[in-house]
Amino acid sequence: MLCQPALSRSNLKLEEELGQPLLERLSRSVVLTPAGEVFRQRAEQICGLLDDAKARITDDGETGLLRVDSLPTIAPYLLPDLFRRFSKQCPAASLRMTEDTTERLVKQCSRGELDLVVLALPAITTHLECISLFDEELMLVMPTGHPLAEKKRLTAIDLAKEPFVWLGEGHCLAHQIENFCAQKRIQGVSVEKTSQLNTVQELVALGHGISFIPEMSAKLDRDRRRVYRSLFGDRPSRTIAVATNPYLVQSKLQMRFLNFLNDLTDTS
Repeated sequence: MLCQPALSRSNLKLEEELGQPLLERLSRSVVLTPAGEVFRQRAEQICGLLDDAKARITDDGETGLLRVDSLPTIAPYLLPDLFRRFSKQCPAASLRMTEDTTERLVKQCSRGELDLVVLALPAITTHLECISLFDEELMLVMPTGHPLAEKKRLTAIDLAKEPFVWLGEGHCLAHQIENFCAQKRIQGVSVEKTSQLNTVQELVALGHGISFIPEMSAKLDRDRRRVYRSLFGDRPSRTIAVATNPYLVQSKLQMRFLNFLNDLTDTS
């Protein structure tokens, strides 16, 4: 660790080299100048790249960085618990998660920017290898006290004239629900469209309409303003899968995570 005089000399040397002051020395404090802020941001990026390179070079199946991304309708409900369980097996591994649309995630995985993508099938996954994990029901959600909530057996016919709250067109879940409704000739009136699943649930609770929600989200919902029901007979569903790029070298840590997913699927 550098002492204060040595640190000051290093900073002065750096400022002379850059031709710009990096610090503004006030009476009782020191703050970054605009040039210093730019330098700080770039330095953090460089350090991050070095850490990423070190993590990716280390390939012992125990340490390293694993980039597992997913959809907004999957990630917050599935990945935190998966990460928690996997971290017990590999506490030294670094797991990174972000959310995006299927199209963008597939492109990033194809370019090698992501290690694994957890998505919902059917989806266009050209150049990627998909492994199905499990099928998930899409459950009907309605406000508490809704007439349909009292019916012992709900069918697609019961939904024909109901107002619906939908996810926006950018979500593959929206297409899956729309395809199911078209097959069942459900001509529900669209009253709202939103980009967030939580907003769909909130609008339903406020009485704006009914909707279909993934089972993993329904199981975590403790709000008593909403009721979840399964349709009788043919139910809407989606297949949760993990996609990888078979043309890139897979690390031992990546293979271990895939085996971990398969083991969970086999025991579920």
